[in-house]
Amino acid sequence: MPDRYADELKIPSNIQVYLPSDTTFSIADVTPNFQLYNSFQPGLYYYSLWTRKIEKGYCYLKAFEVTQNDRLSGDRLKEQSKIEVFNLSDTIRVFEMGKDSYTSHRPFFTIYEGDWGKPYAARFEVWFVPANGE
Repeated sequence: MPDRYADELKIPSNIQVYLPSDTTFSIADVTPNFQLYNSFQPGLYYYSLWTRKIEKGYCYLKAFEVTQNDRLSGDRLKEQSKIEVFNLSDTIRVFEMGKDSYTSHRPFFTIYEGDWGKPYAARFEVWFVPANGE
């Protein structure tokens, strides 16, 4: 059955929309920073984040549809998007899903709401949890 989630959703004209990238990024001198990428089919994505000093822990994503503020794939997204992070230096370090021993083994995450050919806007937030659990 087709997914009807996005049938009535319209992308607002008064907001800036950044599409997921199909290419690699270049690190800006602004940290921390975040880049969302398309994976091999609609609804599948991965991301990179880069930062200077960050204590040991992990980052994960939360996603929300922008017009209704509905949480997207909330029951799965935290685990699917988790990346372990640790960087005590002043140099910028890049963390990317599935790329090295510090990151999740999963190469992408899924946004389950919606159907191909029915785009809508979403807001992504990067959350950090320190290894000490605070």
